[in-house]
Amino acid sequence: MNTDYLQSSNSAEKLSIGQRIKKRLLELIDLGYQRENEHFTIETIKEDVDFRGSRIWILVCAILIASLGLNVNSTAVIIGAMLISPLMGPIIGFGLGLGISDFELIKRSLRNLALITLFSVLTATIYFVLTPLSKAQSELLARTTPTVYDVLIAFVGGVAGMVAIGSRNKGNVATGVAIATALMPPLCTAGYGLSQLNWSFFFGAFYLYIINSVFIGLGTYVMVRALKFPRKAFIDKERERHIRRLVTFIAVSTIMPSIYFAFLLVQDSVREDGAHRFVSEHLSSPRVQVIRERLSKSRDGYSLEVVLLGKEFEETYIDSISTLMPRYGLDDTKLIIKQGFEDGKGQELNVDELRSVVLQDLYANSERIIKQQQREIDSLKQVLSRQSRYSRLSGEVNAEARMLFPEIDRITFAPAASAESYQDSVLIVLVDRSRKLSAMDEKRFDGWLLERSKAPKLNVIYK
Repeated sequence: MNTDYLQSSNSAEKLSIGQRIKKRLLELIDLGYQRENEHFTIETIKEDVDFRGSRIWILVCAILIASLGLNVNSTAVIIGAMLISPLMGPIIGFGLGLGISDFELIKRSLRNLALITLFSVLTATIYFVLTPLSKAQSELLARTTPTVYDVLIAFVGGVAGMVAIGSRNKGNVATGVAIATALMPPLCTAGYGLSQLNWSFFFGAFYLYIINSVFIGLGTYVMVRALKFPRKAFIDKERERHIRRLVTFIAVSTIMPSIYFAFLLVQDSVREDGAHRFVSEHLSSPRVQVIRERLSKSRDGYSLEVVLLGKEFEETYIDSISTLMPRYGLDDTKLIIKQGFEDGKGQELNVDELRSVVLQDLYANSERIIKQQQREIDSLKQVLSRQSRYSRLSGEVNAEARMLFPEIDRITFAPAASAESYQDSVLIVLVDRSRKLSAMDEKRFDGWLLERSKAPKLNVIYK
């Protein structure tokens, strides 16, 4: 008798329900499950760090595709460019180098990261200099200002990427991380800013790229240490201490400024959220339309500018709600209200600015409605295409069926009009027959009809 099995069975029986649940939960979230050999993972990442030959050309092509997508405001094209982009290699390599104290890997990663950054920005700059389309579309504008969400996405993306690389079942996580963290569009936007000599575009987009890169590396570093990858060993202990101090210095000098800037982004995000809540609670009403709210920062501090249409607020009310601003995290923020034809100080409202704001709001709403209508049109086109296809096929199938199965009088296709995609729909087939088919003939008929109609599923109804 197997005594080990009996002992394990007895010990399992002694566990309480809570302990069994805890054990099962720990097994489910165990990072060691299907884990790849650490040395194999390290070598795989190292091979992906260097950029030479074809990888450089792939990068250039991806940058050109992304620049085209940004230029024509096509999200699908931008995603396609990110799918083929090989930008993640040096960033993951940098995080791994920090985690295993491999100074040579850190140097290689930073050197290659600088190289691909230079190639990317130069390629995008050349494209935007040559292209006749120079207007900044919404996809370009979205890549000029980093937010706290960019930081969180980059960090979690780095964690997910390292977990996937360190697992035998890698799946398509690396591709998803490349799309989610969006490293390529900021580089293209930086190239656009450089081509137009628009330094706010250039530095804003480049800052977003640096923030994303650093926090992907930080997420990778955290997972390398969590997975307990072996640190690089040195024969010379004095050199080991020197390398460890150098790696620590690089890590701190790279990560700490980014954490500080991320903290500032969090503060700005909280302040913007507070400004929105303040406006919606105190300045928005059924008789007053908020045309625009803009929180801006200058040398004198923050200012919240709100453009209103409708019933004008009295000066006493504006003064009273101004005192409530600190409750919304808007300390030292100046409230500027523009309403009616004057701003309360005898100065005329900038009508051109008001017209611009109204047009922007109208354009945004129109664009949303157009996209929704386009989706509905595409869905109807699919339905009409299916109906047309089965209408053409009906005559052919009826003639063939009467030759192959004399019992069949008529076949009618009835594709479901509510189905949104042909691949997921069930084709309903109505069959008129002069007499009942045998079980074998019915099976043969169903198989022939499935093959002839090329439908994924059939629901044959015999009359």
